[in-house]
Amino acid sequence: MGWNVFVTRLLPQRAMDLLKQECGTMDVNPHDRVLTREELVAGVKGRDGVLCLLTDAIDDEVFEAAGPQCKIFANYAVGYNNIDVEAARRRGVRITNTPGVLTDATADMAWALLFAAARRICESHNFLRAGQWGGWGPMQFLGQDITGRTLGVVGAGRIGANFALKSAGFRMKVLYADVEPNQELESKLNARRVPLDELLAQSDFVSIHVPLMPETTHLIGARELSLMKPSAVLVNTSRGPVVDEKALVEALREKRIAAAGLDAYEEEPATAPGLTELPNAVTCPHTASATVETRTKMAVMAASDLLAVLRGEEPQNVVV
Repeated sequence: MGWNVFVTRLLPQRAMDLLKQECGTMDVNPHDRVLTREELVAGVKGRDGVLCLLTDAIDDEVFEAAGPQCKIFANYAVGYNNIDVEAARRRGVRITNTPGVLTDATADMAWALLFAAARRICESHNFLRAGQWGGWGPMQFLGQDITGRTLGVVGAGRIGANFALKSAGFRMKVLYADVEPNQELESKLNARRVPLDELLAQSDFVSIHVPLMPETTHLIGARELSLMKPSAVLVNTSRGPVVDEKALVEALREKRIAAAGLDAYEEEPATAPGLTELPNAVTCPHTASATVETRTKMAVMAASDLLAVLRGEEPQNVVV
């Protein structure tokens, strides 16, 4: 063994222990922050394998810096839009990801955001904490009913379908937009597959669950927001650039939709000007997978695939 690996951010201990047991050298980003470009390039030099994060831009320059002996970049994320996959393929570098393990956690987070935005949880929480509450009032913090309303699911893949199936307890009418039909949703929920415009116009709640690709960038923009009901709530736990964030700020500010619950942003960690000042925006710092169990499973999955490739074995979760 004696492999030389680099981990771009400290991960749950079980994964770190796995790597320590089999690697001769393991260096870890010593900072509790994303590495600068210079630090990343320096950190990968001469490594046999790299365990990276979605916040690390892995391109041809990084592969070149790592060197021809580098066999794998294991991505601690489901998405891998941070990696130049074609450059990896050209160089014969394996890329893995961590699918499946965070499905429940992300779907649960989408529901948490939906409820928080619909029932104005953050607004009322801050109001009480600030000492402004003078007692119960019939017009205070009126939100939206959830039970029995229409739910629109944009993207009915693994996470979107999981999210939709959890609506059964709330007796919701479910619409979904996807390039492919989802028979499970149609049979279990009597869900209907409809065009995106129809979904936006009819839904009381719209939750986004699509991967980031050129065709999904700004999938929800000013035109799409204008189709939604003034009482509607938008939830995004997918990727930030799927939503035109500036257009969303304007729609929320002008009350063209009621509220939004967000866990991803276009230019993370920055948010669009004015977004975090809006009382009808519930904003979380990309924490959809942030449970002890899920983040540990993700880390172990990434570490296990990295070690498998270094041993000459086939990894479980192959991108290339």
